Amino acid sequence: MSTSAYLPPFPPADHQRAADLADSLTDIQKRVQTACGGAKTPTLVAVSKLKPVSDILACYEAGQRDFGENYVQELVDKAAQLPSDIRWHFIGTLQSNKAKLLASISNLYAIQTLTSVKTADALNRTLAPPPRLPLAVFLQVNTSLEDTKSGVAPLNVSSPPTLVASSNGKTMLHDAHAANRISELYTLAAHIVTQCPRLRLQGLMTIGALDASLAAASGDENADFIRLRETRDALESLLLEGGDGQRTWGNDAANESGPHLELSMGMSSDFEAALMAGSDVVRVGTGIFGARPTMVET
Repeated sequence: MSTSAYLPPFPPADHQRAADLADSLTDIQKRVQTACGGAKTPTLVAVSKLKPVSDILACYEAGQRDFGENYVQELVDKAAQLPSDIRWHFIGTLQSNKAKLLASISNLYAIQTLTSVKTADALNRTLAPPPRLPLAVFLQVNTSLEDTKSGVAPLNVSSPPTLVASSNGKTMLHDAHAANRISELYTLAAHIVTQCPRLRLQGLMTIGALDASLAAASGDENADFIRLRETRDALESLLLEGGDGQRTWGNDAANESGPHLELSMGMSSDFEAALMAGSDVVRVGTGIFGARPTMVET
């Protein structure tokens, strides 16, 4: 796919467009603070995929610094044209063969969609050594267990030890906690913490199901947000039990009792519900930039 497929031929942002973007950004920022009740300052990532550089620059000039992109080449192209103090978050599907290109972005701040040991190793090999700080990574969790969603499965946090029948007819003890210790999520997290010094395990991310988002909009709790929060709590316990708590992971400043994995959940339609459920990072695109154009392959 050519670069031009990612950069629609929008005209430069005129005064009115820049003013509209600044107003939209201010409105979202106020809603973020209201939803948090002032208890903390979450990170607002402005999702700028398929939007022109001029739109991003208008938001930058209005004070926004965290931007999210879904496509590696689009991010590379935009980063080369925009201020170096922007904090870029990659939020799209990442294959290991794209790791080197993505890692070449000097102000890449975080990757929020890591799902495999293979990709983690590829990033760790290609990132610049110190003094560059370790790259923050979030593990994408498929909390809704939908086939159309990417991500590793959440941990089992609700089942007590139970007796189950095995295939040979014998009864055996099934312990969810023990099963979590060999889960794909814990295996990936522990690998990053112990084997990838150029990465920092920062937290967990989910997209969640549309039905759960609509339910939250009606005042119900979002099951995906609850599941991610519970998975985070269980994963922190596993990392600490495994001795991995002695290593650097999460946001140390967020929790005086020890490392704290952040939660990235909530988008334009449900970020307020996500913040009330404990999200540390929200990803808002259409709420700031308006509807996105359709990407055309060339």
